[in-house]
Amino acid sequence: MTDRQPSAFTIRVYALIISDKNEVLVTDEFQLDMKMTKFPGGGMDFGEGTIDCLRRELMEECSQEIQDIEHFYTTDFYQKALYWENYQLISIYYLAKLKGQVQFRISEQAFDFPDWVNGNQSFRWVIAEKINPEEFTFPIDKHVAHLLKEYLIERY
Repeated sequence: MTDRQPSAFTIRVYALIISDKNEVLVTDEFQLDMKMTKFPGGGMDFGEGTIDCLRRELMEECSQEIQDIEHFYTTDFYQKALYWENYQLISIYYLAKLKGQVQFRISEQAFDFPDWVNGNQSFRWVIAEKINPEEFTFPIDKHVAHLLKEYLIERY
Protein backbone atom coordinates (compact mmCIF):
# COMPACT_ATOMS: atom_id res chain seq x y z
CA MET A 1 0.00 0.00 0.00
CA THR A 2 1.32 3.46 -0.89
CA ASP A 3 1.01 6.68 1.05
CA ARG A 4 -0.99 8.76 -1.40
CA GLN A 5 -2.60 12.10 -0.80
CA PRO A 6 -6.38 12.22 -1.24
CA SER A 7 -7.34 13.46 -4.70
CA ALA A 8 -8.75 16.97 -4.97
CA PHE A 9 -10.48 18.02 -8.17
CA THR A 10 -12.47 20.93 -9.46
CA ILE A 11 -14.78 20.25 -12.39
CA ARG A 12 -15.81 22.82 -14.97
CA VAL A 13 -18.33 22.32 -17.76
CA TYR A 14 -18.48 24.37 -20.96
CA ALA A 15 -20.75 24.77 -23.98
CA LEU A 16 -19.44 24.91 -27.52
CA ILE A 17 -22.31 26.75 -29.20
CA ILE A 18 -22.11 26.69 -33.00
CA SER A 19 -24.29 29.01 -35.11
CA ASP A 20 -25.87 28.14 -38.45
CA LYS A 21 -23.13 30.31 -39.99
CA ASN A 22 -20.37 28.08 -38.59
CA GLU A 23 -19.46 30.55 -35.85
CA VAL A 24 -18.52 29.70 -32.26
CA LEU A 25 -19.82 31.61 -29.24
CA VAL A 26 -17.10 32.92 -26.92
CA THR A 27 -17.34 35.01 -23.80
CA ASP A 28 -15.01 37.80 -22.76
CA GLU A 29 -15.10 38.38 -19.03
CA PHE A 30 -13.53 40.36 -16.25
CA GLN A 31 -13.43 38.04 -13.23
CA LEU A 32 -11.13 37.84 -10.22
CA ASP A 33 -9.49 41.08 -11.39
CA MET A 34 -8.35 39.58 -14.69
CA LYS A 35 -9.43 39.62 -18.33
CA MET A 36 -10.37 36.23 -19.74
CA THR A 37 -11.65 34.86 -23.03
CA LYS A 38 -13.26 31.45 -22.76
CA PHE A 39 -16.23 29.33 -23.75
CA PRO A 40 -19.52 29.84 -21.86
CA GLY A 41 -19.85 27.68 -18.77
CA GLY A 42 -18.38 27.29 -15.34
CA GLY A 43 -17.96 25.27 -12.18
CA MET A 44 -20.01 22.24 -11.28
CA ASP A 45 -21.70 22.37 -7.88
CA PHE A 46 -21.76 19.41 -5.52
CA GLY A 47 -24.77 17.24 -6.32
CA GLU A 48 -25.03 18.33 -9.97
CA GLY A 49 -24.49 16.21 -13.03
CA THR A 50 -22.47 17.66 -15.88
CA ILE A 51 -25.49 18.37 -18.13
CA ASP A 52 -27.42 19.95 -15.23
CA CYS A 53 -24.38 22.15 -14.58
CA LEU A 54 -24.15 23.14 -18.23
CA ARG A 55 -27.84 24.06 -18.40
CA ARG A 56 -27.60 26.09 -15.16
CA GLU A 57 -24.46 27.92 -16.29
CA LEU A 58 -26.01 28.89 -19.64
CA MET A 59 -29.15 30.15 -17.89
CA GLU A 60 -27.00 32.17 -15.47
CA GLU A 61 -24.72 33.60 -18.16
CA CYS A 62 -27.06 33.91 -21.16
CA SER A 63 -30.58 33.56 -19.72
CA GLN A 64 -31.19 30.98 -22.40
CA GLU A 65 -31.85 27.26 -22.62
CA ILE A 66 -29.71 24.90 -24.69
CA GLN A 67 -30.54 21.72 -26.59
CA ASP A 68 -28.95 19.00 -28.73
CA ILE A 69 -26.20 18.50 -26.16
CA GLU A 70 -23.40 16.17 -27.26
CA HIS A 71 -20.11 15.42 -25.50
CA PHE A 72 -17.08 16.83 -27.33
CA TYR A 73 -14.04 16.60 -25.03
CA THR A 74 -12.96 15.86 -21.47
CA THR A 75 -9.53 16.86 -20.22
CA ASP A 76 -7.07 14.04 -20.86
CA PHE A 77 -3.96 15.66 -19.41
CA TYR A 78 -2.96 17.05 -16.03
CA GLN A 79 -3.89 20.67 -15.43
CA LYS A 80 -3.39 22.30 -12.05
CA ALA A 81 -6.36 24.41 -11.02
CA LEU A 82 -5.53 28.10 -11.24
CA TYR A 83 -7.43 29.31 -8.18
CA TRP A 84 -7.25 26.27 -5.89
CA GLU A 85 -4.03 25.10 -4.25
CA ASN A 86 -3.41 21.34 -4.65
CA TYR A 87 -6.41 20.81 -6.95
CA GLN A 88 -6.49 19.27 -10.40
CA LEU A 89 -8.81 20.80 -12.99
CA ILE A 90 -11.08 18.59 -15.07
CA SER A 91 -12.96 20.40 -17.85
CA ILE A 92 -15.79 18.86 -19.87
CA TYR A 93 -16.96 20.40 -23.16
CA TYR A 94 -20.26 19.79 -24.90
CA LEU A 95 -21.46 20.80 -28.33
CA ALA A 96 -24.87 22.42 -27.91
CA LYS A 97 -27.37 24.65 -29.65
CA LEU A 98 -29.29 27.56 -28.24
CA LYS A 99 -33.00 26.88 -27.92
CA GLY A 100 -34.66 29.47 -30.16
CA GLN A 101 -33.19 32.76 -31.32
CA VAL A 102 -30.36 34.43 -29.40
CA GLN A 103 -31.87 36.19 -26.37
CA PHE A 104 -28.75 38.06 -25.22
CA ARG A 105 -26.53 40.80 -26.58
CA ILE A 106 -23.87 39.78 -29.11
CA SER A 107 -20.89 42.13 -29.39
CA GLU A 108 -18.73 42.85 -32.41
CA GLN A 109 -15.56 43.26 -30.34
CA ALA A 110 -13.89 41.62 -27.37
CA PHE A 111 -14.50 42.94 -23.84
CA ASP A 112 -17.41 45.11 -24.93
CA PHE A 113 -18.47 46.43 -21.55
CA PRO A 114 -18.21 49.90 -19.99
CA ASP A 115 -15.69 49.30 -17.21
CA TRP A 116 -13.41 46.74 -15.63
CA VAL A 117 -15.66 45.53 -12.82
CA ASN A 118 -15.60 41.91 -11.67
CA GLY A 119 -18.52 40.07 -13.20
CA ASN A 120 -18.69 42.05 -16.45
CA GLN A 121 -19.14 39.83 -19.48
CA SER A 122 -19.77 40.13 -23.21
CA PHE A 123 -20.41 37.53 -25.91
CA ARG A 124 -19.32 37.39 -29.53
CA TRP A 125 -19.30 35.00 -32.44
CA VAL A 126 -15.99 33.87 -33.95
CA ILE A 127 -15.93 32.37 -37.46
CA ALA A 128 -14.72 28.76 -37.23
CA GLU A 129 -11.82 29.25 -39.65
CA LYS A 130 -10.64 32.25 -37.61
CA ILE A 131 -10.60 30.60 -34.21
CA ASN A 132 -7.24 31.42 -32.67
CA PRO A 133 -6.41 29.11 -29.76
CA GLU A 134 -3.95 31.70 -28.43
CA GLU A 135 -6.82 34.15 -27.96
CA PHE A 136 -8.19 31.98 -25.15
CA THR A 137 -6.93 32.57 -21.63
CA PHE A 138 -6.74 29.09 -20.15
CA PRO A 139 -4.66 26.10 -21.32
CA ILE A 140 -7.52 23.61 -21.70
CA ASP A 141 -9.62 26.15 -23.64
CA LYS A 142 -6.65 26.70 -25.96
CA HIS A 143 -6.45 22.95 -26.58
CA VAL A 144 -10.21 22.66 -27.16
CA ALA A 145 -10.22 25.70 -29.48
CA HIS A 146 -7.64 23.90 -31.63
CA LEU A 147 -9.68 20.66 -31.64
CA LEU A 148 -12.90 22.54 -32.36
CA LYS A 149 -11.38 24.47 -35.25
CA GLU A 150 -10.23 21.22 -36.87
CA TYR A 151 -13.63 19.62 -36.25
CA LEU A 152 -15.57 22.53 -37.76
CA ILE A 153 -13.33 22.92 -40.80
CA GLU A 154 -13.68 19.20 -41.56
CA ARG A 155 -17.43 19.31 -41.00
CA TYR A 156 -18.27 22.32 -43.19
